[in-house]
Amino acid sequence: MFRSITRLAPLLAVVTAPVAHAGDFDAQLTACLEESVRPRATAPIIIDAIKAQNARTEGYDQARIDELDLVWRAQVGAADSPMISPMLASPVSGYLREQSAATNGQVTEIILMDAKGLNVAVSEVTSDYWQGDEEKHFLTHAIGPDAIHFGEVEFDQSSQRYQVEVSFTIADPETGTPIGAMTVGVDGEAFM
Repeated sequence: MFRSITRLAPLLAVVTAPVAHAGDFDAQLTACLEESVRPRATAPIIIDAIKAQNARTEGYDQARIDELDLVWRAQVGAADSPMISPMLASPVSGYLREQSAATNGQVTEIILMDAKGLNVAVSEVTSDYWQGDEEKHFLTHAIGPDAIHFGEVEFDQSSQRYQVEVSFTIADPETGTPIGAMTVGVDGEAFM
């Protein structure tokens, strides 16, 4: 999935410098996204998982979303995690882990989200279940099918690393309608 991510090495070395901002390199990050990430992010396993979850969560109101988010947060790091464990064991989460592992540590995490910003699949446990209140979702899915958002280089609690998040809308390949979003965390420390 991220075979060409090594093209980011020189770029991320500069991005992680104290005065640099990820936004300074949007053109290069966009090129990498378009060449090596987005084409594999529309694999049938991903599209099918998002569509199935959208059908389940379509009627969720904010109270239900907040309730689920609280349950997820309470289970992070717990021995018993009946909400998190099935997601981690899902085939699509396995697929995301395979794609992340193929980058030899350059990708720290991958988060697949539905139309509401709820996790559909994750390569690693996230600190929360609802991403809909974060830029990775509301500056992608809500904007449209071609939206891309680059975060700043930051310390990520979920991955326990400095990373830059590259997020983008995932659209239905048949209709072009936005159905979800994906965030790829790229390890900044690997290039320092």
